[in-house]
Amino acid sequence: MRIIDLSVAVDASAWEPEPVVHEVMDHAAGAAHMASEMKEFGLEIDPSVLPNGELLSVDTMTLTTHTGTHVDAPAHYGSSVSYGDGKPRSIDQMPLEWFFNPGFVLDLTAAPEQVADADFLRAELARIDYTPKPNDIALLRTRASEWVGTPMYFSEFVGLDRSATELLLDFGIKVIGTDAFSVDAPFGDMISRYNETKDPGVLWPAHFIGREREFCHVERLANLDQLPSTGFTVACFPFKLAGGSAGWTRAVALLED
Repeated sequence: MRIIDLSVAVDASAWEPEPVVHEVMDHAAGAAHMASEMKEFGLEIDPSVLPNGELLSVDTMTLTTHTGTHVDAPAHYGSSVSYGDGKPRSIDQMPLEWFFNPGFVLDLTAAPEQVADADFLRAELARIDYTPKPNDIALLRTRASEWVGTPMYFSEFVGLDRSATELLLDFGIKVIGTDAFSVDAPFGDMISRYNETKDPGVLWPAHFIGREREFCHVERLANLDQLPSTGFTVACFPFKLAGGSAGWTRAVALLED
């Protein structure tokens, strides 16, 4: 079995609209820190007795749950929903069964605009000769991952409109992934469309549908060009963050040799 990494790194040196802060306590500082903490328990140890006077390094990160490859929970889409008890589930409440399923790739790189509709997806499904099954994981290849770490990553990709999102959900899909910053079109494209049409329905439709139908996004994937259109399994279990609107994931694809 081959394992293909579908995740991007969280990198404090890369460009982000909300910068990542990565602070490292080195091994020597870790020894001093541990010795200081042990005193609170009435224990004494001199860091100099440790090999090289070092213990363990520790990383402290400041970032959002939407940094790096992550899974959006229904709680991300709004404070209330029209299904169930009206309360959207947070990431720690989502069933793990959603995140280990057969996957398929839809190539959006030939879309004539920065948003793909249901007709475009139907044509792409016909091209790869595949009919999605309930609980399949749909992956959208937009080539955005080529610009990870640059401002272009947040503007050069293709998203889904409402009709395309509903089409995938109608197949029984619960997880839609993309190699882009968002499953929706870039901000500039959506705002331009709104200014032209004054139709609020063009603003974040792939997210706001989550207030009506329960599903999750996996955003900021990578290496989708290394996958066949079908015939693989996706594993993208989200980090269990209590009450979180999203959780990071080390998403991978599993392919039988």
